[in-house]
Amino acid sequence: MDFLRLLCADVLLVLGLLLGGQKAANGGADGGSGSCRFPAIYNFGDSNSDTGAISAAISEVPPPNGETFFGKPSGRLSDGRLIIDNGFVPQTNTEKLQIPYLSPYLDSIGTNFRHGANFATGGSSIRPGGYSPFHLGIQISQFIRFKSHSIALYKQLHSTRRLPRPEDFPKALYTFDIGQNDLAYGIQHGTIEEVRASIPAILSQLSQAISQLYKEGARFFWVHNTGPQGCLPYSVIYDKSKPGNLDKSGCVTPLNAVAQEFNRQLKNSIMLLRSLLPLAAFTYVDVYSAKYTLISDAKKKGFVDPFDFCCGSYYGFHIDCGRKAVVNGTVYGNPCSSPTTHISWDGIHYSQAANALIASRILNGSLSDPTVSITHACHSSKNT
Repeated sequence: MDFLRLLCADVLLVLGLLLGGQKAANGGADGGSGSCRFPAIYNFGDSNSDTGAISAAISEVPPPNGETFFGKPSGRLSDGRLIIDNGFVPQTNTEKLQIPYLSPYLDSIGTNFRHGANFATGGSSIRPGGYSPFHLGIQISQFIRFKSHSIALYKQLHSTRRLPRPEDFPKALYTFDIGQNDLAYGIQHGTIEEVRASIPAILSQLSQAISQLYKEGARFFWVHNTGPQGCLPYSVIYDKSKPGNLDKSGCVTPLNAVAQEFNRQLKNSIMLLRSLLPLAAFTYVDVYSAKYTLISDAKKKGFVDPFDFCCGSYYGFHIDCGRKAVVNGTVYGNPCSSPTTHISWDGIHYSQAANALIASRILNGSLSDPTVSITHACHSSKNT
């Protein structure tokens, strides 16, 4: 099957791809057309890219999370690697680049920040409130403190293997995958119309966050739009809308419509930021299309029904992944035996197999604006 071949070969790992390529001479770029060399990545987001922050700060992500790749819980809400984790084989195909996984900022043990830091935390949203206290504003504040303290310590010690080099901050890639929880929390506690009306305010705060990073010297931005929320098994199971609201792929149409409106306005916000922040290079990444296409083509790709998930239960009895319950003699919560055949891991988060295929779709630039691969994201200026 295609996804097994991709996984076994480790064809696309995001960190390797981000940090690979030819050595850059100016601000992460090798002239005007060569590959970019990003010496570090600073990621901001929610559980889609959280590599351990929620475990470090609040509660350990329990097994069987992590079982497919790590063989144990790794702080990720998946059976294995996320999109942010995935590596690649360089263009020569003769050498595989080995890059450490991005350490969560909130983890105090075993972290290595030489190649960046991950500020994403499960449940986070752009605006304050919602499921997590670590909203985007907090994540940006954490980065600013991290930057100033690490630079001061680096100068004091002159060199350290686990701290970023001060000169790497303006050359780094700043990635965003956040916004899904703003929509989910709003829909859970209000109406779709109210959520739609709140989108401009949500994106205004995202723009403010990006502008703060720009003032700190950030120049290269890779921004994911939000995925098809109406295609999450959790959304389909708990959909309270009128019958007939499922599309041809089985997704909840009103929820996806809100996500699409969010993405439309997000793309417009990025276009405006290109004008307001002329030294920045922005890449807008259409993750929505990558995920929706995968769900629509699930059986062609060798997956089971995309609305079947591997861990936990929402049918009749709500059992979170990692927990079990016996109801009328039936055990709920046992994980499936074949996570690699599932797109959804736990009804909300994607499996490692799905993440690998999504990464392969978004990194080559075919779903980006401008249409540049991640190795050329330093050239994504407003004139591209």
